[in-house]
Amino acid sequence: MDALGLAGVFVLGVSVGLTACAVSCLPFIGTWAMARGQGGWSAAEDLAAFLAGRLAGYTLLGGLAGWAGESLGRALSGPSGHLAIGLAGIFAGLALLAGGGKTGKSCAAARFALPPLALGAALSLTPCMPLTSLLAAAALSAQPLNGAAMGLVFGLGAAVTPLVIAVPVLGLLGHGLRLQGGIDKALRWGGALVLVALGLRRLLLVGVS
Repeated sequence: MDALGLAGVFVLGVSVGLTACAVSCLPFIGTWAMARGQGGWSAAEDLAAFLAGRLAGYTLLGGLAGWAGESLGRALSGPSGHLAIGLAGIFAGLALLAGGGKTGKSCAAARFALPPLALGAALSLTPCMPLTSLLAAAALSAQPLNGAAMGLVFGLGAAVTPLVIAVPVLGLLGHGLRLQGGIDKALRWGGALVLVALGLRRLLLVGVS
């Protein structure tokens, strides 16, 4: 695919990052960052894992569309996206409770990177017109590598998002609340309940689809 075509795909991704992405993603990754309450830098790391998950998801979707054709777009219009997002939301909520909201090193850090990574990958399945256009273009290429390249560029465009400001701010807010004392457990449990509720809501939509 030529550079001009990839530039168009990038702009298509930006249109997601500046609109639909922020609206659909902030309740999930914002709640996670605030409930952990580890400050702005830790929240930025969580966001980086989240965006990496989205980037991997779009790359995989593009490659699959290049291989499977238009059937992938039809599959995403069904309940699969809601199912993945619902399970990822519940997983993130349970991870907050299991980990106690505390950071660690090595294995502990990897454990806390996994929920935002999973949330990002799952939310890449959110149906929207730009994603539909991406999958259609990838399907027309009929080449998995070309489709994956389109998905990668699309994901890079989607990373241009106000979440890069909002999520660290929420992490700082959560950290400030924790410093007041006596609210750490309530903040963690509240965030976990919100994430589980968001996940269950998505799972309920599976039955409606």
